[in-house]
Amino acid sequence: MAPIRLIVGLGNPGPEYENTRHNAGAWFINRLAERCHTSLASDAKFFGQTARVTLAGKDVRLLYPSTFMNRSGQSVAAIANFYKIPVESIMVAFDELDLPPGVAKFKVGGSSSQNGIRDIVSKMGNNRDFLRLRIGIGHPGHKAKVTGYVLGKPSKQDEALIDECIDEALRSTEILLKDDLTAAQQRLHSFKPSATG
Repeated sequence: MAPIRLIVGLGNPGPEYENTRHNAGAWFINRLAERCHTSLASDAKFFGQTARVTLAGKDVRLLYPSTFMNRSGQSVAAIANFYKIPVESIMVAFDELDLPPGVAKFKVGGSSSQNGIRDIVSKMGNNRDFLRLRIGIGHPGHKAKVTGYVLGKPSKQDEALIDECIDEALRSTEILLKDDLTAAQQRLHSFKPSATG
């Protein structure tokens, strides 16, 4: 696997979306910046907020697109093209309906119904080969309820589960950079949250 040089966290901009399930990727990237003792700063040429950090001894850029979710690719393509970062060196964290709260998984490539991921694939020349960090938010049970669900706030219990899971994902991301994807997957995919509400 190519070394990770860009880590992206997806979400929608603005205070009304800040605490919604759809912003789980944004929660992750902000916590990662904090862990690296920095904060994301707006950069108009990349349509987002960025930071440059040293993570597990590696030089990595962080990105939170300030476009709406379904235009995330505009931001990712801008920074990847500017710094000549290949698709295989990008990791994207996002909310995953198909995983329950408290579960997160790494996955390389593949298809996704998540709008931000689909837009990134299309703006990166239909190349799907970036690493995904899928942060489970659960599913409302019916397709018609999905929009309201992802744009709603999680229950206190679900929020605790997602928080705990993000903490574990942060540790696993460091293992990913220091060791390899297999080691990171073994750690993250065996994680069992203790939060019960």
